[in-house]
Amino acid sequence: MDVAAILREFAFSKYESSCYLALLAKHPANGSQLSKLSGIARSRIYDVLRNLANKKVVFEIEKGLYVPLPFEELKKRLRGQFESNLKILDDQLNAKVKQSNFEYLLTLNGVEEVISKATDIIDSAGQELYLRLFPNTWKRLKDHIEQAIQRGVGVRFISMGSMALHYDIQIFHPGLGRLEDKLGGESVDIIADKKEALAGIFETDNVHQSPFIWTRNHWFVIADRDSLRHDFYHYFLDKLYEKGEPLSTRDEQIYAFIKADD
Repeated sequence: MDVAAILREFAFSKYESSCYLALLAKHPANGSQLSKLSGIARSRIYDVLRNLANKKVVFEIEKGLYVPLPFEELKKRLRGQFESNLKILDDQLNAKVKQSNFEYLLTLNGVEEVISKATDIIDSAGQELYLRLFPNTWKRLKDHIEQAIQRGVGVRFISMGSMALHYDIQIFHPGLGRLEDKLGGESVDIIADKKEALAGIFETDNVHQSPFIWTRNHWFVIADRDSLRHDFYHYFLDKLYEKGEPLSTRDEQIYAFIKADD
């Protein structure tokens, strides 16, 4: 999107945005000069200048000679208008919207949409994150996870593939080598603060159309969180009874933590 198009998003007409940009590039200028610079016909340029003057975006410093509002001042004004309008919108809609305990299960599709929502959830987490991720997805989210940790958010991480240990509460899902084939793709599970969940699978042959669920539905969130907690227990049972290995001190500490984290 070019600058003129962006200005039109802020209630500038096509001619107004072209005239303002032309005046920024060369000022002071008269109507004839601006007509040539902007491509606006001379029969229209003075109406456009009058409209911009009424908006206090253009100023006539002497008869027929114009200067623009400095761009930094325009930015401040637009930002203030946007924030003020958003506050009004927020207040009025909150007053009109009927409060309900019901939450929808919404469907997201495609890698970019899913990753965008994943970063939103991680960035808004305030207490805990339960994460079950393949390494490819983790790499795209790791900086956001680290920022969450810096805010004091506790991370409980289940790796669905080979990677280094990065978190105090981290285990590796049993059967790493066959998980993707078993699932039909790379799964993503993110649960934040027992309030919000994102879950789905990037299907191997359908990555950009794979459906994901995003919701704040209490029962879905709790069920998905418990699914991840049970994967921790799966790890401990697999190590003890399938591999015949004792739990390390670190394993025992993670077990005690997850058991108490209900």
